[in-house]
Amino acid sequence: MDEALGSKIKKLRQQHKMTLKELGEKAGLSVSYISMAERGRCSISLTSLEKIAEALGVNRSVFFDVPPAQHHEVTRSYEQNGFRLDGSYTIYRSLAGDIPKEERELIPLHVTLLPGQERKDVVVYSHEGEEFGYVLEGIMTFVVEDRVYELHPGDSLHIKSDTPHNWANLTSKLVKLIYVNRENKLFD
Repeated sequence: MDEALGSKIKKLRQQHKMTLKELGEKAGLSVSYISMAERGRCSISLTSLEKIAEALGVNRSVFFDVPPAQHHEVTRSYEQNGFRLDGSYTIYRSLAGDIPKEERELIPLHVTLLPGQERKDVVVYSHEGEEFGYVLEGIMTFVVEDRVYELHPGDSLHIKSDTPHNWANLTSKLVKLIYVNRENKLFD
């Protein structure tokens, strides 16, 4: 789970003298989700982490280091910088070129989901935007509202992000996918 990240969130919340309820209201997230995240009982999505950072009035870099933007249109495989939120099951590699953020509409990523998650830990969430994923390797579990799908290599997903959803790797092998998101402020 995300215990190290959860403790950072809790520490920042307490430093700002905010209750779970106050942070939840400011971030637009449920109290139970924030409580579970602080205790490392669920994976924290990038979108939720951005909302928490905004609600706390801190830069998202407090939680992780975003790789510097590439200054060209073509990104070679050896130039792709990856990052992982502390303790999470997800590794992100940006596939984006250097389109200025005010002109950018899409965030293309290569995502690796590490094994070890459990279904009980998959908490659905919603946010603005639209997203698309294409499974390259492994079996990804994709939860949309109360429906659960197993996506295999060659399968894809495409949803409006305001539909409650989340993904997980419930297997013992890596899952790799190409993921494109619109309206994700984490890479601005």
